[in-house]
Amino acid sequence: MNVVDMKKVYKSYEDGKIKALNGIDLTITEGEFVSIIGPSGSGKSTLLNMLGALDIPDSGSINVAGRDLSSNKKLNEFRAREIGFIFQLHNLIPNISVAENIEIPMYTQKMSSNEMRSRALKLLDDVGLKDKADIKPNKLSGGERQRVAIARALANDPSIILADEPTGSLDSKTSTKILKQLIDLHDTKNVTLIIVTHDMDVAKLADRVIEVLDGEIISVGDDSLINSKIDV
Repeated sequence: MNVVDMKKVYKSYEDGKIKALNGIDLTITEGEFVSIIGPSGSGKSTLLNMLGALDIPDSGSINVAGRDLSSNKKLNEFRAREIGFIFQLHNLIPNISVAENIEIPMYTQKMSSNEMRSRALKLLDDVGLKDKADIKPNKLSGGERQRVAIARALANDPSIILADEPTGSLDSKTSTKILKQLIDLHDTKNVTLIIVTHDMDVAKLADRVIEVLDGEIISVGDDSLINSKIDV
């Protein structure tokens, strides 16, 4: 079953001067792990934003998890229900605790404060940071903040995780730990995992590698890439 179906998707900025996506066609199946690669400015982050309902196309159709994302109608609800985001710079709120950061996506759900707290602690326990629940994010290392971001992405049990350069600011040892956690989530929960990366060692871990250039998909990885996965 396809969880993503994009057809002839175009997106430009600055009155058409910058063509971010130029007729993208893309399908992704439920539970697939896909990496998206390409140089800076190629359109890969714009593509991810489209999949996460953070932006809408100028033309074309986007269907994600059975939802038409070609318009702005109630996309906040869709994002909260179906999508977990992980960003390179974590996007944690600095003046509230780690647990409270994880609770933020739960505000759209009918959950009591005790239920939110309990779920946040469980998610922190899953990423090995339960003892950090009540401290502020600025007291954590970069790798720990990214693990909190993973926990937050899972707050509403999403069917799709979108990660934009999730290891880009981390050292190699920490990157390996983060990737292992993401892949374990993909394997154990059948979550559809889509990662934008510039790192081919990261990209080759995926079931499929999609290369984007000048707003177009120019290649899709074959078995030779799939079979060259590195050990995490």
